[in-house]
Amino acid sequence: MKANCRRCEDIKDAPRRGKTIPPGLRLSCTFFAHFALFLVLTASAHGFGGKMTFYDDIYPFYPLQRTPFIFSGSLLAVILVFLTLLVTLLLIVPGIRGRSRILWTFRIIISLFIGVVIVALNFTCDWAEGRVKANTTYKSFSNVVVNAEVGLHVGLYGINITLRGDPVVQFNETIDYNEMFTWNGVIDDDYSDALEKGLPNPILYIAEKFTLNSPCSLIYQYQYSGRYASATLWTAFCCWIVANILFSMPVILYAGFMMVATAAFIFFSLASFSTIYNIPQCSFSIGTESFEPEYSHSFWLGVATGLLCTVIGIVVILLDCLIPEKMREAFSVGVDEDDDNDMYSISEGYINTSFLDGASLEGVTVKRTNQEPQQISTLTKL
Repeated sequence: MKANCRRCEDIKDAPRRGKTIPPGLRLSCTFFAHFALFLVLTASAHGFGGKMTFYDDIYPFYPLQRTPFIFSGSLLAVILVFLTLLVTLLLIVPGIRGRSRILWTFRIIISLFIGVVIVALNFTCDWAEGRVKANTTYKSFSNVVVNAEVGLHVGLYGINITLRGDPVVQFNETIDYNEMFTWNGVIDDDYSDALEKGLPNPILYIAEKFTLNSPCSLIYQYQYSGRYASATLWTAFCCWIVANILFSMPVILYAGFMMVATAAFIFFSLASFSTIYNIPQCSFSIGTESFEPEYSHSFWLGVATGLLCTVIGIVVILLDCLIPEKMREAFSVGVDEDDDNDMYSISEGYINTSFLDGASLEGVTVKRTNQEPQQISTLTKL
């Protein structure tokens, strides 16, 4: 005969009423939804840029290669997507209870900072920079000399050459140029187009250094180093995604390993780009001045991000080995399973003994009429 056990309804239902969706699951779902939006916007930024109009191949309406070397369209799209993701995830923070709210806020901000840096470094044009102010000839077949600042900005997919007059307006003309030459196409064709458009001499001089027939052979150094650096950066981005998924699961140790892997691939990309300095550099001479490109903001930002990922990964690994239970509690993983086990474990209950003829009880409390509750052992059938 089966025992008719009854638990107190208040004890049984209280944990269930307070049960909510785990914050880690909500974070993962929201992350993947906005990551899909990021891919769509990035594809749109590449797909709708650079389309020709009906007059682009007619002189003097040649297609321009100008692009902002600070905020290009692709870089702006990346920043906007991650800002939207940041605002959306921060809206979840007020629903997180206890001290873990502060930890989740730092997790969201630091994690998205690492992600946006990894993606944005692929589209920046300031991995290496060089600039100089000089008096130089302005255009071919002219003796006009202008005072201007000439700059070279190197990215992973191409170079930007800037020319800005000091002052900007000289000889009744605005001197403010920003020309882009990419590795995606044949740079010699871009150089030929620049000759046909009649760009200023300093821009043509620097662009010629990156052509295939140039004695400096800069195209081979920068093109291949940029490609390998970009490939390893995208691999680091994949490791970052996996690390965020593992942080939302009860495998914090492996999440720390993936953060270290993210840092390793970031350093690999920096090492790939640094190969351009393994051979003697080609000096750029403008007028009486000269310059050579040096590491710039994007490179040092990559170094800082790689160090940050390394520190986070090592700290997570050490803490998970020393205090694993505290780490699971801090990251809000594995807590719900423990609550379920506690909720369904029956240590003691109230049994109606009138239905237990021929059965022995063990480990439960039996309430008898006009008697004190008696602790006896487990219920076994005879």
